[in-house]
Amino acid sequence: DVQLVESGGGSVQAGGSLRLSCAASGDPLRRYSLAWFRQPPGKERGEVATLNAGGNFMTYADSVKGRFTISRDNAKNTLFLQMNSLKSDDTGMYYCAAREPWQTEYNYWGQGTQVTVS
Repeated sequence: DVQLVESGGGSVQAGGSLRLSCAASGDPLRRYSLAWFRQPPGKERGEVATLNAGGNFMTYADSVKGRFTISRDNAKNTLFLQMNSLKSDDTGMYYCAAREPWQTEYNYWGQGTQVTVS
């Protein structure tokens, strides 16, 4: 099992940057497929970026391509989301998630960190 704790959210002006962190305890993150999700106010949670267990394949939602980067630091057992050129539409609660590679649903979740872009 893995436990996930997000940090790094905050308030930022449009055009600014933030880096979210997801610190893991328990199992190494490299054993899991990983993702960042976000939930805008009044909307459903949606996938923002994914990283495979091998750490060499990433996917991004169309709305964040070219602006967000997902990465993992194995030594720190931490997942990151670098967010640049932030827009007001990026506002929401951001969650990191993990699943065993053979699972289809993410079954480990952090508590979320709020990002507000004004």
